[in-house]
Amino acid sequence: MSGMDAARFETLAGTWGGVITRWPQDLREDALIFLADHPEAARCLLADAQALDEALDVLGLPTPTAALRDTIIAAAPAIRRRNILLRWLSGAGIGAALAAASVSGIVVGVQVSQVEAVDSRSEAVYSVSNDDDWYALPETESQS
Repeated sequence: MSGMDAARFETLAGTWGGVITRWPQDLREDALIFLADHPEAARCLLADAQALDEALDVLGLPTPTAALRDTIIAAAPAIRRRNILLRWLSGAGIGAALAAASVSGIVVGVQVSQVEAVDSRSEAVYSVSNDDDWYALPETESQS
């Protein structure tokens, strides 16, 4: 006994047509079982679907006019290349900012580790800096 009922068979015949061999492979076996179990109902449904197939074949495929083609192309959204470039540049800017932050973190980490190494010898170190250089000042007796 097939798992297909008359309503399902009718829907499939309306969808795939009146020739079961044109139906998708996974539906054919159940359709053939339904046909064997209910030959009169199945043949009637297939005949109706076949008549619709023939009527559609007579009509043929419509050929779009040049005006319709031009209208469809004109209505299509335009490719916005500027947005693509802006998205790429914003991604590159974010990447550059992250790279700069990483380098800054490494520089600060190295400087902090150097200061900790000097402090570990129990010496007082004073430093001053300008924009380019760091200077360590020697310990004086007034600082001790």
